[in-house]
Amino acid sequence: MTKVLVVDDEQDLCEILRFNLESEGYEVQTCEGAEEALKTLDGGTGWRPDLILLDVMMGHLSGFELAQQLRGRGDNTPIIFLTARDGHDDQLKGFAYGADDYITKPFAFDTVLARIKAVLKRSKPQHPGHAAQAEADGVMQCGGLRIDTRQQSVTAQGTTVELTRREYMILCLMAKSPNRYFSREEIMTSVWPNDALVNDRSVDVHIARLRKKLGPEGRRIVNRTGFGYALCPDCN
Repeated sequence: MTKVLVVDDEQDLCEILRFNLESEGYEVQTCEGAEEALKTLDGGTGWRPDLILLDVMMGHLSGFELAQQLRGRGDNTPIIFLTARDGHDDQLKGFAYGADDYITKPFAFDTVLARIKAVLKRSKPQHPGHAAQAEADGVMQCGGLRIDTRQQSVTAQGTTVELTRREYMILCLMAKSPNRYFSREEIMTSVWPNDALVNDRSVDVHIARLRKKLGPEGRRIVNRTGFGYALCPDCN
């Protein structure tokens, strides 16, 4: 049974999510703060979540800080932020701290469920011969590409590449699951979650610009008709 940890200081929301997720066959634990979540994760009971639904604005320790602590100690449990903070900078910060997805409140449960399924699907272990190498210090290496999620910086063959926040978010999304094809809809949902004016063409334009900025390393972003875009560490 897939295990989900819900961390939110709104008790009613925790219970709503628990009820609906358990109705879908998930095993759920809830915590009303980041500190309580750390105790649950470090409690020695052997219970480990397959995914964490995490609020941002909570008491002394924020969701961002909790995610940063978990990633800093090598915990790669998928994290989906559920938060009222809907600014672009907040979303970028969330992804920089290791988020696998970012959902703004208010939300519909079917949206949360779809995102959970998508994140769990793409977080399945990759074949070690094909996965980009992720280092404990927050660096992802893919061929000649180096993505530092702490500094929010990218280099291609040793040269710093200046990316827009959208380009950076697209690259991070693909780098976390190398060789996995992301449809245009999945990219739009992750990078433009609340922008109804974004369409397939917007994704294609951003990918084209990203490839150009990455120079020779841009060849690692591949397209497969009917499937979408993927980052290929082994492309020569």
